[in-house]
Amino acid sequence: MRTGPDWWRGAVVYQIYPRSYQDDNGDGIGDLPGITRRLDHIAALGVDAIWLSPIFTSPMRDMGYDVSDYTDIDPCFGTLADFDALIARAHELGLKVLVDQVLNHSSSDHPWFKESSSSRDNPKSDWYVWVDPQPDGAPPNNWLSVMTGNAWEWEPRRRQYYYHSFLKEQPDLNYHNPAVREEMKKILHFWLDRGVDGFRLDTVNYFVHDEKLRDNPGKPPEAEWPPLNPYDMQLQKYSKSRPENVDWLKVIREITDQYADRTLVGEVGDLDCAIPLMGEYTAGDDRLHMAYSFDMLSDIFTVAHFREVIEGFWKGAADGWPMWSMSNHDVVRHVSRWAEYDAGDDRLARLAAAMLLSFEGTICLYQGEELGQTDTELTYDELTDPIALKYWPESTGRDGCRTPMVWDESAANAGFSTHAAPWLPVKPPQAARAVANMGAGSILDFYREMIAFRRDTPQLDHGPMQFCDDVEPPLMHLVRGGTEGDGTTQIDCLFNLSLETLTAPVPEGERLIGPSQAAEINGGTLTLGPNGFAFVM
Repeated sequence: MRTGPDWWRGAVVYQIYPRSYQDDNGDGIGDLPGITRRLDHIAALGVDAIWLSPIFTSPMRDMGYDVSDYTDIDPCFGTLADFDALIARAHELGLKVLVDQVLNHSSSDHPWFKESSSSRDNPKSDWYVWVDPQPDGAPPNNWLSVMTGNAWEWEPRRRQYYYHSFLKEQPDLNYHNPAVREEMKKILHFWLDRGVDGFRLDTVNYFVHDEKLRDNPGKPPEAEWPPLNPYDMQLQKYSKSRPENVDWLKVIREITDQYADRTLVGEVGDLDCAIPLMGEYTAGDDRLHMAYSFDMLSDIFTVAHFREVIEGFWKGAADGWPMWSMSNHDVVRHVSRWAEYDAGDDRLARLAAAMLLSFEGTICLYQGEELGQTDTELTYDELTDPIALKYWPESTGRDGCRTPMVWDESAANAGFSTHAAPWLPVKPPQAARAVANMGAGSILDFYREMIAFRRDTPQLDHGPMQFCDDVEPPLMHLVRGGTEGDGTTQIDCLFNLSLETLTAPVPEGERLIGPSQAAEINGGTLTLGPNGFAFVM
């Protein structure tokens, strides 16, 4: 187990989507005892920590990102005792445990909101963002919801609108109210006292809104205009990413620092300024420890894009720290997103893993990624995601990446559940990638090898990183370690992001080290086949 206050630097984190990992009670929904039973699989990967997507009490209108009790476990997942058992077993296996905290908004079923919405003069009347209508009855401004169009919902008992960044069943909390902050501080203490090793903070740039409620400006029209979601037609200048947000992050960090060896990672959701925000939110030692954005979770698979994202972060935050990932519960799995670049036989999956695990920063892997898992094609009647239900068929939403983990192709639902119809179906293309099918030389075997290579190689684990200009895209060349005084020899990392065979010069006498794919050195020339990669020293 990594130890010490900086254990998270360079660590590899494994994201678990609890509804879809392992169902042990047969109700068709994954649960905490199921996760605990499968922790050996995760530990065998060689990762350092797990991140649990929300497990708190919730009506599940947004699959747990609408919390109705912040200090209890939803019955579909188990109990607090089950959570304690999971923590204990994870720690026995050398795994840290991070839990999702959804602090920007609660469920509309939360007792706080029920009280707040009942009148204008109750003790929690100002715990959410309530605003009078304009003289013509219109909402107070032009802010839009990420999911549903208008971000304002009318409450007849108060004769006011309330603000929701996401679903109307997810009202935003009012962080200009000190009482809200005090209550959230208690919740953070509750879980830290219970032994969690840190938090993944959902929508970390949304907490504070503009008190003047100024209209957001529109975006200049782009190539495809208008976009599918009207939310993307605005620059969210006033509804999120406010400068005052940093003050609240400092409070969260102050609480976390009262406990040894804890960490914070924030999800920065902003298509226009995420990389600068990642830097701003992780700069110094009084904010988040690390942050991630959706920039590497996009459809773009080019050297220029990866380089722009990574160099952009370090340029803006020399003392900050990033978390990089290529898949998670909110996007199409990367082997499906980038399928046009795949040479077959899991070559793209291996290339992507090798790239990701060579980047400087903390790395996050999404469950099933180690199996080369693809997105599941679902019919409309199989969907649960509110985004998909609203924008179908133009958007298939997020359910395709959330289908159950597969363990044994020969078992019911590939070993996920004995229930006749789990919450999302397991289909044959996904079942074929079950853990039990992964023998020697499989993509699972490769992930274990590549994670061990990163862990055991100081240059990759914690060495500095620099892109090189001696090759042309679609070849990517970066170096790790080897700076003066760090006691290591530089490692060259080369990746072929194409379906062609390409060559690159390497210093005479250098050799392949660690995992490689379609790579050969002859003299001073490295040949990389389609999706090829090599580590050279």
